[in-house]
Amino acid sequence: QVQMVESGGGLVQAGGSLRLSCTASGLTIDDYTVGWFRQAPGKEREGVSCITWSSSSRYYTDSVKGRFTISRDNAKNTVYLQMNSLKPEDTAMYYCAADSARRVVCETVQAEYSYWGQGTQVTVSS
Repeated sequence: QVQMVESGGGLVQAGGSLRLSCTASGLTIDDYTVGWFRQAPGKEREGVSCITWSSSSRYYTDSVKGRFTISRDNAKNTVYLQMNSLKPEDTAMYYCAADSARRVVCETVQAEYSYWGQGTQVTVSS
C-alpha cells in the first residue's frame, strides 16, 4: 500500500522558515516525479513546486520563486520543500503527491499525480 506522509508544518512568523518533508512508503520515490501543492481556506488547491524523478527539472510557481526550494533524498525516500521568507499568504494546507511518469519536465497538473498525502498545515502570522 502506497502512503505519502507530509510533516514539518507549523505556525511561524512572517519572514520565518519551515522545511516540509514528504516521505513515501510502498514505492521507491526515485522512480517518481513529486509535487507540492497547497490549499488555502476558501481557495482552490494550487501547484507550488515539483521535481522530476531524475532531479533534472524543478518547477516553482511564480509566487514562491526565490523563496522555496525543492529537493529530494532518494536514500531516505523523501522529498523536501524548504520555505524561506514566509508570508501570511503562504498559509495553507500543504500536500505532496507522486507521479509515476518519468517526465523530462515536471508540471503541477494535479490529474497527473496518482498518490497524495493527507497534508500538513502551514500558518504564517503577520
